[in-house]
This record gives sequence, C-alpha cells and structure tokens, in this order.
Amino acid sequence: MVPSFVTMKRLVAGLAIVVIAAYAGAVVWLVSQETNLVFRAERPLGDLRPKLPFEEVHIDAESGVQPAWIVRATTAPETRPWVVYFHGNDANIATRLNILHYEQLAKIGLNVIAPEYRGFAGLHGTPSEAGLARDARAAYDFLRQQVRVEPRQIVIYGWSLGSAVAVTLASQVDEAAVVLEGPPASIVDIGAQRYPFFPIRWIIRNPFESIARISRVGSPLLVLHSPEDAIVPIAEGRRLFEAASQPKQFVEVTGGHVYASEKDPRFFAAVATFLRAHRLLP
Repeated sequence: MVPSFVTMKRLVAGLAIVVIAAYAGAVVWLVSQETNLVFRAERPLGDLRPKLPFEEVHIDAESGVQPAWIVRATTAPETRPWVVYFHGNDANIATRLNILHYEQLAKIGLNVIAPEYRGFAGLHGTPSEAGLARDARAAYDFLRQQVRVEPRQIVIYGWSLGSAVAVTLASQVDEAAVVLEGPPASIVDIGAQRYPFFPIRWIIRNPFESIARISRVGSPLLVLHSPEDAIVPIAEGRRLFEAASQPKQFVEVTGGHVYASEKDPRFFAAVATFLRAHRLLP
C-alpha cells in the first residue's frame, strides 16, 4: 500500500524533529565538554622531576597557591635572563617534554620559571582562558617583585596552548623577547575547522584568539613550527607570525607538534641564536 501524502508529511516532519533534536544535543554536548576538549587538564603530576637542580616556589595567585618550578642556568645564573615558560594542554609542569625544555633552556644559559595553571595537575580551580591569563600574570609579577628581575631580562615562552597564554601576557606587560612553539593563531578557528557543522564561534567560551593580540607585543618574536604538525597546522603559526610586528623570525623545525624540541637538533640552537641576536645571551 502506497503511503498517503499526509503520512509522508508526518514521516518527514518526525525525521526533521529527530535531526534537530540530535543536532541540538550535539551542540549542548560541545558546550558542556568545552573545558575538557580545550584544556584536558586531568593528567596527574606524576613522579618525573628535572635531572638538573631545581626548586619549587609557591606563588600567591587568585585561585590559591600556585606552584612553579625554577631551573637555573648551568653557568653564571646570577647574570642570565629568565624565561617564563607556559606549557600546553594535556600536560603539566612535570610532563617529560616540558622538563626537557627546562633543562635544555638552562643549558643554553637561561634561568627558567615554569608555573602551573589552575585546575591542572590536581590544583584547585577550573581552567579558563581568563583564569590562565591571571595565573600567567601572577607568575610574571612574582618574577618581577620577589626575584626582582627587570623586564629587559625576561623572555616569555609558550608551547601550543601555552603560546596563547604567552601572547596574552606579552600583550599586557614589558618583556625582552617572546618565543612561541607550535602556536595557534586562534583556537576558535581551529575548532570551527574541526567541527564545521556547528556554530563554534557562537558557543565557545575560550576562543584564545592570539591573532587579535599579537600586534600589541612590542618585543622581538621567534616562532618555531613544524610542517609535520598535525595538531596545530603550520599555517596557523604563519598566520600569527604575519600579524606580528617586527622584529620577528620564523624557524621551521622537524618533529611535529610534540617532538620537535626533542628530535630536531637545531631547535634549541635556533632559540640561542635568536636570543644572542637580541643581546640576551653572550
């Protein structure tokens, strides 16, 4: 028996209701899961520690006591610049490759302070773009006020999501240089590419649009990015770099988003060369 026109209309209407409900449910899920998708902060601190001598300090931050690790330059630390190092998502200050960064930066002659973010590594609080910006500012203020480091001796370094934190901080304070590794120009744009059928720009609460802030960074900029980066495409790093003011340098490295600092022997040499060019290292 052939369905009547009225029956077909009802079937179509019912299907439309199901599709709309499923779509609305997916949007609600994205909204509810944004913190997990963007930050992935659940990784425990773990037992790894730097092989070089280090100390843990505690910073009074808005969300409570904020731990930070300090690894000093292996030679003449009292005369060397400081790096404020901001890690990415799905990580913490004790993650293996973050520790590798501290040690390699110390070996090229830099003091490193690596603060933890609220909500990461079991800390109190829920991570957010605004919250991480305040945590970063607390670490910078600690370096200025407690360690008494002048801005001309401070380098702001960010990797991945941490690069967005670094750009926000550098757009608000004075520093000697900024180094960005695998930086996204805009987290919201990456989200829109990954979820093209959803109104990401309307629903995201943590857009991390570094491209809107990078022109306010007034110090020399180094961007390190790998063409094999499958997490933050190199086009994102280039777009951010193009929007930045001079002086600036873009260095292509190998190893993808995660392993470039470990696998490319030119990586930290490029950082050292850049800092020497701007008279931050001898």
